[in-house]
Amino acid sequence: MNLSEQYWDKLYTSKQTGWDIGYVSTPLKEYFDQLENKDIRILVPGAGRAWEAEYLYKSGFGNTFVLDFSENAINEFKNRCPWFPESQIIYQDFFKHSNTYDLIVEQTFFSSLHPSLRQDFAVRLSALLNNGGKFVGLLFNHEFNFDGPPFGGSQKEYEQLFELYFDIEVI
Repeated sequence: MNLSEQYWDKLYTSKQTGWDIGYVSTPLKEYFDQLENKDIRILVPGAGRAWEAEYLYKSGFGNTFVLDFSENAINEFKNRCPWFPESQIIYQDFFKHSNTYDLIVEQTFFSSLHPSLRQDFAVRLSALLNNGGKFVGLLFNHEFNFDGPPFGGSQKEYEQLFELYFDIEVI
């Protein structure tokens, strides 16, 4: 399965984006709303249309960054949010990114990655987080009966993966 930039661009062009709910998800919104430090550096990788980044930025989190390697997704976000700083929109492969952040937000990106990339994801994620940084997001606690994306998983699998790189507070 070739989950390349072209694959994702084609899905955006053909409007086959069933994972996109069209707004910030409620659990993430509730998490964001309890954050007090508006100066933290936040990354939303595999952001797609970046509803989470839009919400964060409008809520005063001025150091929010969007990262995606689908040009079509990035362009859709730019068209919807022309006021979002261009310098904080990163058109790049997550695995090649090297800045650091205090918070990295997960909303469907992890499930878009083939399971063979999950170990690499965790390694890159840990490298992108500042000391004391957090990875927060939503993961499927369900296996799917098709060859994704999305790719499901289990809590046990996630714990085994992430405990190698992080102190897990809640999963």
